[in-house]
Amino acid sequence: MPTQSTIALVTGGNAGIGYFVAEQLATAGAAVVLGSRDPVKAASATAAIQARLPGARVTSVRLDLADLASLKSSADALDVPRLDVAVLNAGVLLDGPERRETPAGHELTFGTNHLGHFALTALLWPRLSAGRVVTTGSFTARSARLDLDDLQSTQAYAPKRAYERAKLAQMLFGFELAHRLEKAGSGALSVVVHPGGALDALTPSRPPVHSRTTAQLLRTLPAGLLLQGKHAGAWSAVHAALDPSVRNGQLWGPRSFGLRGKPRLETPKGPLADPATGRRLWDSSAELAGVDPDFVTAP
Repeated sequence: MPTQSTIALVTGGNAGIGYFVAEQLATAGAAVVLGSRDPVKAASATAAIQARLPGARVTSVRLDLADLASLKSSADALDVPRLDVAVLNAGVLLDGPERRETPAGHELTFGTNHLGHFALTALLWPRLSAGRVVTTGSFTARSARLDLDDLQSTQAYAPKRAYERAKLAQMLFGFELAHRLEKAGSGALSVVVHPGGALDALTPSRPPVHSRTTAQLLRTLPAGLLLQGKHAGAWSAVHAALDPSVRNGQLWGPRSFGLRGKPRLETPKGPLADPATGRRLWDSSAELAGVDPDFVTAP
């Protein structure tokens, strides 16, 4: 459990799994900052948490991970002396067939989900260097393959594949960050998590952030045998953020087939167990994001 002074940033904390990560961290006593590109949605999420938890310490900061040029202003606007936890959760999954780009010209899914978080971590490092970075990946990353010569998906673009690659990139970033922390002798932790299979229809209502009808729940009850709601999808991230037994470089996911249930420690396999690709991705990401690749330094 956190101390009274624990401060946590949750990117994308205004909706979905990110909202429930924020709510559960606040329930445990943390002061939570919601990172959101939409101030109206951030205000709704703040009100929803405080309605359930009177006295909860919840604030927000405008954060658009797709716009790299805006991130320094967002980091400067974060009015906290330090960060004990940063949950890198926000992300996009496009449903249209067309390839889209960020203002800097990066493929939108990769630029938002991975490059934005990479740059944000570097910018926040002076206040985060003694805390925990929790990177939220995806179960689908296990079947993805990164093309280091085409990180921007300029060839044969497909939204689902771009999402899987971006999530794999995020998870490799988390593992490489852990390696660099260990090498630097840092006391900070980098932990990678995934939420399993999380569905809106299995998620309890949190108006006005999320509403679920009885009919929606009944239609998806069979899926609940294998999958779970987004409130449960948040458990792995909250465990990684708060549990004192968590160690640098670990991977946590749901207990039952990696899809549902309480968090358990997992062994990275397949493309997740590829440190050489992680190192090359780190250098490429630093160049693309315009940040110092050596922002992790000895304490």
